[in-house]
Amino acid sequence: MLALGGMKGAMAQSNYGNFTKKVRLGFNLDPMISTMNPQTSGVNRTGSKMGLGFGLMADFSLNPSGNYSIASGFNVVLGGSKLKYDAGLGLSDYKQLPTEYNFKMTHIQVPVALKLRTNENADGMAFWGQFGTYFAFPVSAKVNVTNLSQSADNINILSDVNRINIGLLVGAGMDYTLSESLTGTVGLIYQNGFIDATRNAKWNDGRVNINSFALRLGVYF
Repeated sequence: MLALGGMKGAMAQSNYGNFTKKVRLGFNLDPMISTMNPQTSGVNRTGSKMGLGFGLMADFSLNPSGNYSIASGFNVVLGGSKLKYDAGLGLSDYKQLPTEYNFKMTHIQVPVALKLRTNENADGMAFWGQFGTYFAFPVSAKVNVTNLSQSADNINILSDVNRINIGLLVGAGMDYTLSESLTGTVGLIYQNGFIDATRNAKWNDGRVNINSFALRLGVYF
């Protein structure tokens, strides 16, 4: 019985070791600049917004050395922008006059990217780059509205935005070994949305893309 218990313990440790070699888990905090980019006349961006992303990072190694992996995770992303709509465009309650909308949006985001990583050098540094896509789902969407005759804050527009956003994700950065079990990471991440963020039937604004440029700060365990 003791021998059987020892064998089970050894197998469990072996399986755990194999898992940690194949999967790197960590947490990230990403200060960012978020912009909404209208693609039609009559709608103009009047301001970007400082945003923030945070959540879980997960790298699934494709080879034993970890030079190739699928980078994914689960993130909460806070962003938005300011857009000015000409009269006749925008939400029906406010389109009688030119109106500025200050968008405040929260998305749940799942990235999927191919990540290439160098071997660590003598100083414990490794460099990485990634290319892929992401899937983002709005869980909160509000606007502050201002025109010559009206002003309103925190109007819920969740039903007036599209329920998914997909786009291009590219990034590059550096990992640095902090200890035997901790690795810090820093990089730059650019995201370019492909899908219209606002529902055209509600806004009559053509296509509005959400883009962001973020500083990746994180730690792997």
